[in-house]
Amino acid sequence: MAGLVDLRSDTVTRPTPTMRRAMADAEVGDDDYGEDPTVRALEEAFAQRIGKPAALFVPSGTMANQIAVRLLATSGTAVVAGARHHLVAYEYGAAARNAGVQFHTVDDADGMIAPEAVTWARAASAYHQPAVSLVCLENTHMAASGAPWSMERLGAVIAAAGDLPVHLDGARLFNAEVATGIPVSAWAAPATTVMCCLSKGLCAPVGSLLAGSTELVTRGRLERKRLGGGMRQAGVLAAPGLVALSQMVDGLAHDHARAARLADVVAGRWPDSGLDPASVRTNIVTFAHPEPGSLLAHLEGNGVMAGTIAPNVVRLVTHHDVDDAGIERAVGALASAPT
Repeated sequence: MAGLVDLRSDTVTRPTPTMRRAMADAEVGDDDYGEDPTVRALEEAFAQRIGKPAALFVPSGTMANQIAVRLLATSGTAVVAGARHHLVAYEYGAAARNAGVQFHTVDDADGMIAPEAVTWARAASAYHQPAVSLVCLENTHMAASGAPWSMERLGAVIAAAGDLPVHLDGARLFNAEVATGIPVSAWAAPATTVMCCLSKGLCAPVGSLLAGSTELVTRGRLERKRLGGGMRQAGVLAAPGLVALSQMVDGLAHDHARAARLADVVAGRWPDSGLDPASVRTNIVTFAHPEPGSLLAHLEGNGVMAGTIAPNVVRLVTHHDVDDAGIERAVGALASAPT
């Protein structure tokens, strides 16, 4: 059997030949001294694309999120976020350790949070509950099959946040742009800080960016250093990021179409899985399954790798390195899986 079709995550993408050439030819300097011209070029390009004054290149999306919380939240307060947000569920409790905050989690079943939930959390501080110092959003929402937000709901939540800062975890924000036709700058405009990953569907080997005001990004460089994220000749990592921004965004539409194909098969095979195929608008399919271990073993036996994100929740993620033939192999494996 040819190589496995890897649907575990879009983080498994490999740099393209153009990215590899850019890495080899990158002009470099010591980024910890602010002297790497390729890193500076990437930060400037991203800041312009996202519509913020400045940006910071960091090794990972988790580090970008953690820096944002350290910058925007106050120790001993609460951060409002969806119960299944990456910041809450998939960063090993880092915010409590790094920033001394706790999460006030709210329902995010459809990938968004309700403005009323933010209003309630803010009012609760009058009843001996922690004051809220930050609201966090995730677009697209990974656990909700990569659901993008609606602009109307985003505006309502921003209004409910009032004078509180808002951090947007946009690890896959470019997927939201492609799926909705709304540019990333519009999604980012009302947020105080915005994070995007380059190492998922955009295929760069390493790195994320955190954008915000010049003052926040300057402070963020210090927090990056404190978290061990200071880098030296990092231009070899930034160079493929520039390629990602300039060449890889439009191709996300193919990933979305392939995920929709998988969603139709999953919903037909397991109608009680809770998956509505119409909800799959980007590159992620998540669904409930009573025996995920058995399902994953069956898929791997048929040349397909998948993963889980919670007890009894399976995830399939399409990306640049899985073509139509790979999707059809996955379709066959899913269709033949035991119920």
